[in-house]
Amino acid sequence: MAGRYNDNPFADDEQVNPFSNNGRVPAAINSSSSPLPHEPAGYDRDATVDIPLDGSKDLKKKEKELQVKEAELKKREQELKRKEDAIARAGIVIDNKNWPPFFPIIHHDIANEIPIHLQKLQYVAFTTLLGLVACLVWNLVAVTLAWIRGQGPTIWLLAVIYLISGVPGAYVLWYRPLYRAMRTDSALKFGWFFLSYVFHIGFCIIAAVAPPIFFKGKSLTGILPAIDLLGWHALVGIFYFIGAAFFCLETLLSIWVIQQVYMYFRGSGKAAEMKKEAARSTMMAAI
Repeated sequence: MAGRYNDNPFADDEQVNPFSNNGRVPAAINSSSSPLPHEPAGYDRDATVDIPLDGSKDLKKKEKELQVKEAELKKREQELKRKEDAIARAGIVIDNKNWPPFFPIIHHDIANEIPIHLQKLQYVAFTTLLGLVACLVWNLVAVTLAWIRGQGPTIWLLAVIYLISGVPGAYVLWYRPLYRAMRTDSALKFGWFFLSYVFHIGFCIIAAVAPPIFFKGKSLTGILPAIDLLGWHALVGIFYFIGAAFFCLETLLSIWVIQQVYMYFRGSGKAAEMKKEAARSTMMAAI
């Protein structure tokens, strides 16, 4: 029996000394531990990382470039302002085309550029310009009808010439000088307006009467050809009478405009100023 109890039941079946030469790590311990990663090949521990230190230099360089550009812009602005001031002192006016709104061909802004006490007169003068356009257009329509009824193409060609030369000619010769005279108060521009507007009134009077000077006057819808054509063709005669009424109305309105402009011209002392400027220009031309 003694031999039965010699063995210790609590003793391990196999003694493992981990510190022995042939000791082995248990599987549990071996499986729980993970190996350290290997260093990549070619890695140099003593290698240095290049960090750019000239970033501040680039910023200073860009800042200097911006300052140079800003100085150039300021210089250009000053030069442009100097030119604009010189143009303003010389009396040169730069007009931007803004009328009619759907197809701008001229500059026209009475409400913002003409003095308040002269705006009504300027509007009436502009009405005479539009009235001349209406008269010449109606004249072309009436003459075209007369040509269709057998009066010949010559009068129609003359009516076309009146229209394509009269409208831009009226704007350039008398309306634009009056507009600039009202805006800048220039005596010489007033003088040019009077000279040109007198011819305008003379043409309207001739057109309203239409004496048989050129092709028996039938190229203009005046009273005399209207009476002559009324017996030949009633419809053509009526068209001519309407055209004569338009020219008469245009003549009366134009006479009122030139009277009002002349009254303002004399009352503001521009007549004496124009005489002085004319004498000065004559003296300079003689010298």
